[in-house]
Amino acid sequence: MVEARVKAGLWVQAALRRGTAGGRYGVVVRRGDADAGGIVVVLRGREGLTVLTQMRMADGEAAWLRATGPAPVAEAAADAYVARQLRSDPDLWVLEFDSPDLTPPFDGRVV
Repeated sequence: MVEARVKAGLWVQAALRRGTAGGRYGVVVRRGDADAGGIVVVLRGREGLTVLTQMRMADGEAAWLRATGPAPVAEAAADAYVARQLRSDPDLWVLEFDSPDLTPPFDGRVV
């Protein structure tokens, strides 16, 4: 069975609205392909930043990977990760949210 997927541009709009409603304001740092672009989310917290990237679990479930590791990182490390991803995927969306506790403003498993 094929899982229905939401277009990237629509998902981004919904995430930004949800963030605003929850007091975790976000911005589009880089606009990607509206239909099928990947999404990277930078969470800006009290102790540093965390970068989340989309992934699939072994069972096919969608999830978010803490791409910069389990601990918050400095802005330079987060920027370097995003820059590497953009070199390999020019259709990538980059979102940034203010999130004091580094919790994303959207649903989804974070690993």
